[in-house]
Amino acid sequence: MLDKLIRFSLDNRVTILAIAVLLLIVGSFVVSKMEVDVFPDLNAPTVVVMTEAPGMAPEEVERLVTFPVETAVNGATDVRRVRSSSTTGFSVVWVEFDWGTNIFTARQIVSEKLSAINDQLPPEVGNPTLGPQSSILGEIMIIGLTADSVTSMEDLRTLADWTLRPRLLSTGGVAQVSVLGGDVKEYRIALDPNKMKHYGVGLNEVMAAVDGMNRNSSGGVLYEYGNEYIIRGMLSTNRIGEMGKALVKKIDGVPVVLEDIAEMGTGAKLPRMGVASLNGKPAVMLTVTKQPNVDTKKLTEKIDASLSDICNNLPPDVHISTDIYRQSRFIDNAIHNVVEALLMGGLFVVIVLVVFLMNARTTLISLVTIPISVLTTFVVVKLMGLTINTMSLGGLAIAIGSLVDDSIVDVENVFKRLRENRLKPHNEQKNVLQVVFNASREVRRPIWSSTLIVVVSFIPLFFLQGMEGRMLIPLGLTFVIALFASTVISLTLTPVLCSYLLGSEKNDPSKNDPFLVRKLKTIYRNLLESVLVHKKEFLVCVGVVLAVSVVMLLSFGHSFLPPFNEGSFTINVSTLPGVSLDESDKIGKMAEDILLSIPEIQVVGRKTGRAELDEHALGVNVSEIEAPYELQGRSKEEIIAEIREKMKVIPGVNIEIGSPVSHRIDAMLSGTQANIAVKLFGPDLNKMYVIGNQIKSVVSKIDGVVDLNVEQQVERPQLKIAPKREMLAKYGITLPEFKEAIGVLLEGKPVSQVYEGDRSFDLTLRVKDNSRESMEAIGNLSMDADGQKVPLCQVANIVSSSGPHTINRENVSRKMVVSANITGRDLQGAVNDIRKTIENEIRLPEGYHVEYGGQFESAQSASRTLTLASVLSILAIFLLLFAEFRSWPQAAIAMLNLPLALIGGVFIVFFTGGILNIPSIIGFISLFGIATRNGVLLLNRYNDLHAAGLSVHDTVIRGSLDRLNPILMTALSSALALLPMALSGHLPGNEIQSPMAKVILGGLITSTALNGFVIPIMYGFVAGKKEKEHKLLNDEQ
Repeated sequence: MLDKLIRFSLDNRVTILAIAVLLLIVGSFVVSKMEVDVFPDLNAPTVVVMTEAPGMAPEEVERLVTFPVETAVNGATDVRRVRSSSTTGFSVVWVEFDWGTNIFTARQIVSEKLSAINDQLPPEVGNPTLGPQSSILGEIMIIGLTADSVTSMEDLRTLADWTLRPRLLSTGGVAQVSVLGGDVKEYRIALDPNKMKHYGVGLNEVMAAVDGMNRNSSGGVLYEYGNEYIIRGMLSTNRIGEMGKALVKKIDGVPVVLEDIAEMGTGAKLPRMGVASLNGKPAVMLTVTKQPNVDTKKLTEKIDASLSDICNNLPPDVHISTDIYRQSRFIDNAIHNVVEALLMGGLFVVIVLVVFLMNARTTLISLVTIPISVLTTFVVVKLMGLTINTMSLGGLAIAIGSLVDDSIVDVENVFKRLRENRLKPHNEQKNVLQVVFNASREVRRPIWSSTLIVVVSFIPLFFLQGMEGRMLIPLGLTFVIALFASTVISLTLTPVLCSYLLGSEKNDPSKNDPFLVRKLKTIYRNLLESVLVHKKEFLVCVGVVLAVSVVMLLSFGHSFLPPFNEGSFTINVSTLPGVSLDESDKIGKMAEDILLSIPEIQVVGRKTGRAELDEHALGVNVSEIEAPYELQGRSKEEIIAEIREKMKVIPGVNIEIGSPVSHRIDAMLSGTQANIAVKLFGPDLNKMYVIGNQIKSVVSKIDGVVDLNVEQQVERPQLKIAPKREMLAKYGITLPEFKEAIGVLLEGKPVSQVYEGDRSFDLTLRVKDNSRESMEAIGNLSMDADGQKVPLCQVANIVSSSGPHTINRENVSRKMVVSANITGRDLQGAVNDIRKTIENEIRLPEGYHVEYGGQFESAQSASRTLTLASVLSILAIFLLLFAEFRSWPQAAIAMLNLPLALIGGVFIVFFTGGILNIPSIIGFISLFGIATRNGVLLLNRYNDLHAAGLSVHDTVIRGSLDRLNPILMTALSSALALLPMALSGHLPGNEIQSPMAKVILGGLITSTALNGFVIPIMYGFVAGKKEKEHKLLNDEQ
């Protein structure tokens, strides 16, 4: 079949060239239209259910809202985990489905389950709302809105809510825009209890007067004079004076209107759920979340254009900042770094080809493979529905050196055979096309076999599940597609180009190998002759080095993924629950000032608390700070150490330092924004808090543990108002009336809407602030009791108490998390130490248990999968080698490249930190296939020469020298192409590919260096033994 393919290509040379040109054109067009993102879609199918429950304490939210929602969705098809958080006035439930579940199906399932529980929820609770469909990396931009002294924070928030947010939401690809900070404007009816008492007005009378007071009414239609008139009752107004004229009751014919018993006006909606700050200055923050499968860069450009347009119509003192967090900046840096590594790798390949071939045309033929293979890969990737991202580009960067390998082997052999043909007498010379065909035919089997072996070595990668599979499979996919494309090109286009460009005698003026090749062959021949004389000593030395490398491999630490360098810090600053928003804001400002004192950090954006219907439900005691940075002579680790040291001056806070993408990946894996989550489950939050602090105390002594934090869920101050039921009965106050009075007087109740053009604001009924500013003032509030007024303290007990701040649950059990980050050591080792310490030093009461979550879970799962799959992969490689050579011993000899490659990979990991992560494990597995290629080339040549009648010694010497050039070229091109990627692991975008590149680079160096001696020795043993057996058989006959 391969012979037919080569023959077809040479018979239809113009067609093959036309197809190649067409692929270049189509590929270039496809690349220009493809979506660009930072990573592939890493999101586990998750549906977020958010429910606002205004004024409810966390216990009520858990019991009345969260529990019914959890019960409804638990046990639904393909649900693997249900997490929830119940905080003051808000419930969030995360329903996580199995990987592979269609997100639209998941949302449909949850919607159907929720429709069945609407009647079970309290009437004052909002409808459960599904969060926007987005990916884990969906937050693409944080926009800061600040103003000078002219524009108030209320006006700034109104601008954000009614100008910026609708405009951004109308941009195609935006899923959600959440707004935090500033003062939400509302119209108020602030009741004065003393005036109500003076006029004898009851709360029920006020409620009846204001219910729907600002809504227009419909009067139907009037037909008159041949016209149709729509009749409208114009009650709606935004003039405070007109609202105040609304009648409440008449006393002796004298009307009592609203402004007689209340203060009418506007103000900030209470309670405030969060504040925001930019560089220490009060601000409004807008967080833009994109829809899945949307090009982040193009969407960012659209948003920038919209913001530029909006700026023209804003007040002159209002400023918009988009520098706080821009995911496109990370994408630009990452893609630039990967492309730079790719181009540098390509340059090294050019240098290798020029030095070894010393012929511009042979170099050009080999290089043509790269652009066509790369563009073909993008066409296939586009057809598969994937995007351009750091992973798919990383696969190409790792493959770039291997792409020319097949063409090098083919070109080198064709070049050599054409040279030999020209040295023959004129009458014995063959047709150029026939020489090219025969030369390509000679190497087609090793080319095809070696490609299959490399592809098989990548198969374990495709067994990965979960997030690591989503992240790394595109890398393997692009590598395999590019490799197959390069193989097909080497069997079709390469022979065609060789026939055109190398057929003429003037294209080979030297008639000899280049000087460097001749020199290398002389050196190699001498070394090989020497090694063949001292076989046993050489093999013992190799065996000792291999044994040392195996011991080193077993001593390595383990982690999941290398740390990302995103150019931005995400810092969580949390203090004790129950702290007021104003106090938390002061602490957040102290943290901002500290960060701004660090020279590498120029911009600091802070969010304290949460936005409305925002799944990142932070309490008012938590601040999340985004701080982009630019390295200036110091490493990222040094900056983090300085931040941790300086933050110690802030009293009573816990600090967690991460980065935007890493934070979100951690949150998806364990529900916690940290590397390790020790999850404590049990019924009593106070007891769990005590145990959690015991765990924190023992874990803090473990080396490498930083940012240790116990979830602050308990001891928030509460004011409990418990009715004296006998007194309520005495005064004729029903429990529903008592409940409504508490809700309206203290929390306030929206009774209508006020419209300013197309903007709507709540009209809220509540008591004046000075009537509820202390426990004593609340006790003196008047209650309506059969026409008379009684103070609240007379019909209810008002006591100060405490209760939970937040109640977190997982799979219907309460949980509390002790979270930690790891620095300066491997993740798996730290987890083992934490697990051992907790088991030895913490005694858990009955009904309580501990689970561990975080990146290490994924690392363990991925390592198990890769280990099992790599055993199958090695077996498959062996079977392919047997199919190639039809000899078990020769297949085993070719497999010797695996341990030879292992040596270099292990040593390079040892010298670069001694930590094995998932990318480096994949590097080892793929290295086995890449390294085996050299053995296949050598053994094929040995077999051809031995079959031609050469002795074993001559076969080994001549065969090794014949294949020295292609082996060195393929190994050097592959190794040097990986060098830029291996050396730039600290740059954004290269973090995951770099450990793979380092392992493959190290393994290629040792396997190539040792392959040229170990394979000849072992072939000599096997072939020599077989020759002796044949000789004995012949002697016996």
